[in-house]
Amino acid sequence: MTTAFDPIDLSGTRLANRIVMSPMTRSRAAEGGAPTDLTVEYYAQRASAGLIVTEGIQPSHVGQGYPATPGLHHEDQVAAWRKVTDAVHAEGGRIFAQLMHTGRIGHPSLLPGDLHPVGVSPVAAQGQVYTAEGPKEFVTPHELTHEEILETIEDFVAAARSAIEAGFDGVELHGANGYLIHQFLAPGSNLREDEWGGSDEKRIRFAVEVVKAVAEAIGAHRTGLRVSPGNPFNDINEPDPEPAYTALVQVLEPLGLAYLHIGEAPGQRELTHRLRKLFSGTLILNPATDGPTGPDELTLVEDGTADLVAFGQLFLANPDLPVRLKAGGPFNEADPATFYGGDAKGYTDYPTL
Repeated sequence: MTTAFDPIDLSGTRLANRIVMSPMTRSRAAEGGAPTDLTVEYYAQRASAGLIVTEGIQPSHVGQGYPATPGLHHEDQVAAWRKVTDAVHAEGGRIFAQLMHTGRIGHPSLLPGDLHPVGVSPVAAQGQVYTAEGPKEFVTPHELTHEEILETIEDFVAAARSAIEAGFDGVELHGANGYLIHQFLAPGSNLREDEWGGSDEKRIRFAVEVVKAVAEAIGAHRTGLRVSPGNPFNDINEPDPEPAYTALVQVLEPLGLAYLHIGEAPGQRELTHRLRKLFSGTLILNPATDGPTGPDELTLVEDGTADLVAFGQLFLANPDLPVRLKAGGPFNEADPATFYGGDAKGYTDYPTL
């Protein structure tokens, strides 16, 4: 029987186990969007993961939606990320960069100059975003033109190339949690009637084109995609996600991607099984649970639901999580007050066994 502690070949990259550190925004980048020496320490501490997927990294200035998040669109950022990847590799780990364009999720005060958040359609998300001036309502985004959509795809490609230059083992395209790729997929945010919207086949086009372009640039074996069908986070409305996501996976299946990463929404296990059958490659699952993903979810590898399982809060608070999972604990408890922003407290000071 295969267990979460067995190695796996990820399209040519050998992983020591099937335990993934899930991408988690920590908002601790330096001014200018470069990771810091604390970031180097943070990821190196967690290199015993079979695979680390970084926090969301914006592929362009306008792709930033939160304070102090890192980028991969400037040479200084590339050089700083190289320190991170070198440190993780020195500890025997593997690390993918998650490229996250937040689209309409953000605020002009977070962007340089006169930049304004962009989106698939001029529909503001309901809710607020945290800024240096406190919480602010989401604004109506600038609707991307056809030409701007093509430029945005090129931004993803350029960032993916920069990720490889920075030493990452690959990239994960963030098509989940209500960010730009997800905004194109969802009928509640995509009101277009052109070649980028109006039907399931057209709403999946942006995701398909981004994945294909990045895979062509850096290799499909170094390209993963994260999706979260039916996840209402960030005011996403997908009443019936199955048709679009089955169509998306069927189109992507022949490409030979490194993996498909599902951030599972409550009540969507049947769709997870459906996508698992349609996708012959490696499946990472961040399962829907009542609380943080924990030891009980290791059985998802044993029963074949997924090839790897992603852990978020538990990995945040337990840098040596694979060892603790194998031993059955004990586990440090995460401190929500230190999730976003700050210094080493709640970032690099969680003890190991």
